Amino acid sequence: MVTTGRRGRWLHRVLPERGTIRKDLVAGLPGAISGVPDGMAASVLAGVNPVHGLYASMAGPIGGGLTSSTRLMVITTTSAAALAAGSAVAGVPEEDRPGAMFLLTVIAGLLMVLAGVAKLGRYTRFVPHSVMIGFLSGVAANIVFGQLPDLVGADVSGPFALAKAWDLITHPTLADPAATLAGLTALVLLVALQRTRVAAYSALIALIVPSLAVALLHAGSVPRVRDNGAIPSGLPTPVLPRLEDFSFSLLAGAFAVAAVVLVQGAGVSEAAPNPDRTRSNPNQDFVAQGIGNLLAGLFRGQPVGGSVGRTALNVSAGAAGRWAAVFSGIWMALILLLFAGTVGAVVMSTLAAVLIFAAIGSLRPGAMLAILRTGRISQIAMISTFVATLFLPVAAAVGLGLVLSLLLQLNQEAIDLRVVELVPRDGGGFVERPAGRRLDSQRVTLLDVYGSLFYAGARTLQSRLPDPTGARRPVVVLRLRGRVMLGATAFTVFADYAERLADAGGRLYLSGVDPAMVQQIRRNRTVERVDGVRIFEASDVVGESSLKAYQAARRWLNS
Repeated sequence: MVTTGRRGRWLHRVLPERGTIRKDLVAGLPGAISGVPDGMAASVLAGVNPVHGLYASMAGPIGGGLTSSTRLMVITTTSAAALAAGSAVAGVPEEDRPGAMFLLTVIAGLLMVLAGVAKLGRYTRFVPHSVMIGFLSGVAANIVFGQLPDLVGADVSGPFALAKAWDLITHPTLADPAATLAGLTALVLLVALQRTRVAAYSALIALIVPSLAVALLHAGSVPRVRDNGAIPSGLPTPVLPRLEDFSFSLLAGAFAVAAVVLVQGAGVSEAAPNPDRTRSNPNQDFVAQGIGNLLAGLFRGQPVGGSVGRTALNVSAGAAGRWAAVFSGIWMALILLLFAGTVGAVVMSTLAAVLIFAAIGSLRPGAMLAILRTGRISQIAMISTFVATLFLPVAAAVGLGLVLSLLLQLNQEAIDLRVVELVPRDGGGFVERPAGRRLDSQRVTLLDVYGSLFYAGARTLQSRLPDPTGARRPVVVLRLRGRVMLGATAFTVFADYAERLADAGGRLYLSGVDPAMVQQIRRNRTVERVDGVRIFEASDVVGESSLKAYQAARRWLNS
């Protein structure tokens, strides 16, 4: 009965509404048309036959559109996901690469579903903005450098995109004149049509016009899509990936793809709020992107995720709900059914032009300048992630950026820690002033701490607490209100300070202690073993616990 009820609620959510179905049907068509060059270009980045990007552009929007909580989000091929996937299968022999790509897509989809079921959506906010901008800027630069040789039809070599671009620069005679002309024509068309009424179809026009010209002029030296493999006609049939293609490097690549897709998808959901203003559920969006990838992998496609460009086009085309994305997948299926044979005639240099144009357009110089003006931590995180993306595999670049950012953040939190003294006023309340370097004899000092007390923060506190050396019977009340849990390092610091106070004949009182932390302190058994330590549990009245501790300390001194 419960399962039936849930199924009924899901059907009620996903069934198209009479008042919006026509809008969504029309809005899905521009998305499908723009998905043709986008999907093919994504396959070029991933290093597989362009038809696999079209298959993904069919399956991803259908599976993702039916299950996402962000109803206007389009789950389809993205440059970042394609680059991450291409990096993961780069070492696989060319004939085995498609099979490895399908398995990678399915594994990444399973990881995304598991992340949603485990409710890991809240952790996307821990990915620093500077790391994400550095990574996306590095992806854009990699696309530009990597596609320059294809833009001019040059056969170059190099271990990474920048090296290939350098090989082209140092050997300009490798360029094919006809392919170069076709690629530059496509770029000119993209720029010229950007602000016109046909902007949504500019990428498709940039593919068709030069490709027709090449076909009419019989320029046989110009590389075409069909040179990368046969383009089957009709719709793909679902096929289970082969487990023989599994490797630990492929698994690591799947984790990288999942991380990139989920973080990007979280940004897309924020930029495309639901029409009825209901809040999106990041965990459900994780599941939706996972289902989109599972379907894409089963239908011989490559990884998909929430697409910024396609979602923006979906909104601008008048989408009213989730069925605009679903219809774009259905329209793509019709395109594959009717026009798959013509895909092979597309000139490769025009695909390179589409990728370069999109990559340059995705750069956010305003955000980069803002980060550079923010502070050293943000600067280092962005620049290091950007450089790592240029020279390292995507999985390593993302991991390096996150680890470096975490270390820098922890270091900054430790540096920013501040200890202040609170002096009670006769009329009530406290006056805040900087804490002294040393404690006074026969005096109660009430201290509060701003900043993190985890890891290095606890050791920073240890160095900034007033020194009891030389004082007689000093008492310190350390206010901990608002801290629900601390680590073992913090308790070790408290116990060490309590011992130093006890050696001087004084005491340590902990005030404003959350009930959960009281239990943690008692389980830890480090702080309470020191003589004279007293704990005052927090109450609903702010400052009441600290005032009680202060008065108790005064009474002890006067006893």
